[in-house]
Amino acid sequence: MLELLANFRLQDALDIGIVAFVIYNVIDLIRGTRAARMLVGLLVVFIAYLGSQFFDLYALNWILDNFISSLLLVVVIIFQADIRRALIQVGSRPFFGGDHRWQGQDLEEIVRAVVTLASKRIGALIVFEREVGLNEYVEGGTNLDARISKELIWSVFITLSPIHDGAVIVRKGRVGAAGCFLPLTTNPNVSKTLGTRHRAAIGLTEETDAVVIAVSEEEGSISLVTNGRITRDLDAGTLRSTLQKLLVG
Repeated sequence: MLELLANFRLQDALDIGIVAFVIYNVIDLIRGTRAARMLVGLLVVFIAYLGSQFFDLYALNWILDNFISSLLLVVVIIFQADIRRALIQVGSRPFFGGDHRWQGQDLEEIVRAVVTLASKRIGALIVFEREVGLNEYVEGGTNLDARISKELIWSVFITLSPIHDGAVIVRKGRVGAAGCFLPLTTNPNVSKTLGTRHRAAIGLTEETDAVVIAVSEEEGSISLVTNGRITRDLDAGTLRSTLQKLLVG
């Protein structure tokens, strides 16, 4: 034991720490996504491969051996969307980008607008841009570049508004654009009870670090979506506190 400790180098501790950190963050990134179930499936395939060797199942072993030999390519193809999202999240850490601070009053105006829209059963989709830019979606909408206010958000989403379809994107403390169309999620595990508005919110947050508020016109409920995960039926207080944590800190 003493000999083992004597041969243990500082580099070994650093090596183990880095590997543990990477594994932890990979698990955290894929937790709750379709990638997690796919990894379980790949683990089953690997166990079957070991079993075919142990029990001398030559045909099965040959098939699985050829499959595993090209496993890296298979993983890249299967997980391309998840890998893209993970790399975006890694590149979105504070030391890679600017620090966009949100004012509490701006968030309060949005919360008040959302609560009013929900009480009137008016559907809405409000996106908060963070480190990952949303220019491609802003360019597809109607440019506003206006000060945040309850009245402005209300006027965008009322049915008579020509830009009530699509999302409002809030960036750098201002309403950047309205009528923006977002990518729908392709995750088969998403509940089939969710409509297009909520699927678009999930789809955008799967690819970026944006925070999205979705208001259901059928139920008059408020949902918050981050990292492809949706939290439903929020009240004003919970929405306010959660936005403060996510955007203001």
